Amino acid sequence: MILSMTGYGKYTAESNGKKITAEIKSLNSKQLDLSIRIPQHFREFELPLRSLIAQKLERGKVDVTITVEAIAAETSTSINIAAAAKYKQQIEEMAEVLGIDTPADWYATLLRLPDVLKTDAQEVDEDEANTLTSAMEKAIDGLVEFRTQEGARLQQFFIEKIAEIQALLNQVPQYENERVDKIKKRITDSLEKLSEVDYDKNRFEQEMIFYIEKLDITEEKIRLQNHLDYFITTLESGAGQGKKLGFIAQEMGREINTMGSKANQAELQKLVVKMKDQLEQIKEQVLNVM
Repeated sequence: MILSMTGYGKYTAESNGKKITAEIKSLNSKQLDLSIRIPQHFREFELPLRSLIAQKLERGKVDVTITVEAIAAETSTSINIAAAAKYKQQIEEMAEVLGIDTPADWYATLLRLPDVLKTDAQEVDEDEANTLTSAMEKAIDGLVEFRTQEGARLQQFFIEKIAEIQALLNQVPQYENERVDKIKKRITDSLEKLSEVDYDKNRFEQEMIFYIEKLDITEEKIRLQNHLDYFITTLESGAGQGKKLGFIAQEMGREINTMGSKANQAELQKLVVKMKDQLEQIKEQVLNVM
């Protein structure tokens, strides 16, 4: 089963009167592009968390947010009354000198000024550290489950699109003989209109054979069939096949384009256009595969 690179996970745990929430989301990317927002007092755990995420997720544009919320009555924040009093005195002096009004709301004004609110340094104990790691692991598990569900949807999508290309490829042979006959007739009719021109009929037959061989699409059909089979085989090989599926889709595109350039027949061109449409949908979604 393939995995999608799109996913979301969230988990909340409690420790020492604090609620620790780990939230993680991912989108497609060629490699691991990891961004972590984490409270300052948990900074020492950022590198271990990065290592854990890289080990479990491998690829994707991953955004992680760690939040900590106090659920107990105690708080580590206090008001620096001395600093607030000094600010108030200076503001009153400034207002008198400049001839302006003092603030209508002293509380809002003073509390926004630097160093009025003090936050004591917080030490993270072993229980909090373990809770943080556990919350991150559970959030990652949720994201992986999301990726698995999306992967199953993508796999079914790819199977359907490959089947549609296969059905179109199966229709190609019915137009090939008709195409050759039409090409021969068109060239012969053109020559017959030039009644005053004489030509070597044996040489004409040789050139005709050479021209028809150049338009032959047998090899392209065989290679496209092989690519279709290989795509399905790779799809069923498990996770981590995104890049390989992308390469196979590119090769399929080359064969379809070559068939289109050689088609020289309206019905074949229509089949090629329909194949390209299905293939473009595959290429677009392959970018989301791990």
